[in-house]
Amino acid sequence: METIYWKLNKEIKEKEAASVIQEAASEIKKGNIIAFPTETVYGLGADATSTEAVSNIFQAKGRPSDNPLIVHISNKKQLRDLVASVSDKAEQIMDRFWPGPLTVIFPLKKDAKLSNKVTAGLDTVAIRMPDHPIALKLIEEANCPIAAPSANRSGKPSPTEAKHVKEDLDGRINGLIDGGATGVGIESTVIQMNEDHIYILRPGSITKSQLQDITPSVEFSYEKENSEKSPIHEQIPRSPGIKYKHYAPNGSLTIVKGENKQKVKQTIQSAIDEATERGEKTGILTFIESERDYDADLVLTYGSRSRIDETAHDLYAALRMFDKNKVTTIFAEACSEEGMGLAVMNRLMKASGNQVVQV
Repeated sequence: METIYWKLNKEIKEKEAASVIQEAASEIKKGNIIAFPTETVYGLGADATSTEAVSNIFQAKGRPSDNPLIVHISNKKQLRDLVASVSDKAEQIMDRFWPGPLTVIFPLKKDAKLSNKVTAGLDTVAIRMPDHPIALKLIEEANCPIAAPSANRSGKPSPTEAKHVKEDLDGRINGLIDGGATGVGIESTVIQMNEDHIYILRPGSITKSQLQDITPSVEFSYEKENSEKSPIHEQIPRSPGIKYKHYAPNGSLTIVKGENKQKVKQTIQSAIDEATERGEKTGILTFIESERDYDADLVLTYGSRSRIDETAHDLYAALRMFDKNKVTTIFAEACSEEGMGLAVMNRLMKASGNQVVQV
């Protein structure tokens, strides 16, 4: 198929922008799939009530069908049509963080008009309200909840620019709205809660400490995939992004962790030198402060050690750059796991297939 391409930026007049949104929304109403920007990454959207439309998402991405999708809404009324109940804690959290990069898992309403493929047959549904004008207007104009995973081939680094979507999905999707680079750069935080506990299923830019500020009396924990001790353990994950290898470049990626920065650098450079001797094309992912300390075919930075939010924003673009340059062996410096650093390390660990060297 031929992918329709629309460009929206600050220079586009309001009337023209509205026309683009209407055209893209009409494609969604027809059961087609459209890529669009959110504040996290680009999403691949389809009418969440249509099984045929949602099936098109899985086909375009090459995504396993037991991986549930996040439903995107533009107002609270849509939420009431989809979920069985909303706790007081959930109301507090939504009032603070919606619209925004936070996904909440709710009990599914029995008569909710959602495709079974969206929930992967579970009795819960993952929902968020994106904080991006294009995304919100598209949902409003389509007049339906939109199922939207990241707009990339399954397992590959998520797209933070429209060109990343084109690299992966051109000719596989019906349309793409280019709204410029995304802001956050990694997917939303995903939580599930009960009476006295909030489980963080996927860390993101909304951190544990931010959530605790809203609900200080509630206990928190990070849920690890396949943990039989988890009170919500099951074969089918309730959140996307926690069961399969994700965000991975084509080359082999290894993370190097350690308190001694000099030892980390020596370990990485030694491994890179050995790979170079084997004739491999090498790459290093490091911080701005260490960029000149390394020698490899391609040395990329993903922000500053002192600004982990920048690191998150640049991570996926860097992983894609290694692919573009056909790098086969990559070593990455681990970042601090404080605050948003936990989300960055979560994505790096997924991208590496949990290949870690501790020094």
